[in-house]
Amino acid sequence: MSNDAIEAAVFRRLLAHLDGRKDVQNIELMTLAGFCRNCLSKWYVAEAAEQGESVDLDHARELVYGIPYADWKAQFQTEATPEQMAAFDAANASR
Repeated sequence: MSNDAIEAAVFRRLLAHLDGRKDVQNIELMTLAGFCRNCLSKWYVAEAAEQGESVDLDHARELVYGIPYADWKAQFQTEATPEQMAAFDAANASR
């Protein structure tokens, strides 16, 4: 198996893991890991452009979220709590 195939499989596994953890909000991912599902979507678009391909953000988000982004937000995204916002702000102040 080539490195590219392994990396692609790992990416698919990461997406499946995130899909199984819809309870983990993007703000929590950003606070703890410095990236979130939206970051993955934007990186997908950027890398496609580097490879000479055109992928729009909505399509990339659907690949990452597994469903249209608006649907995911309506079904799974919750309002950030003051505690989540404070943790996010503190994490970003130290970066």
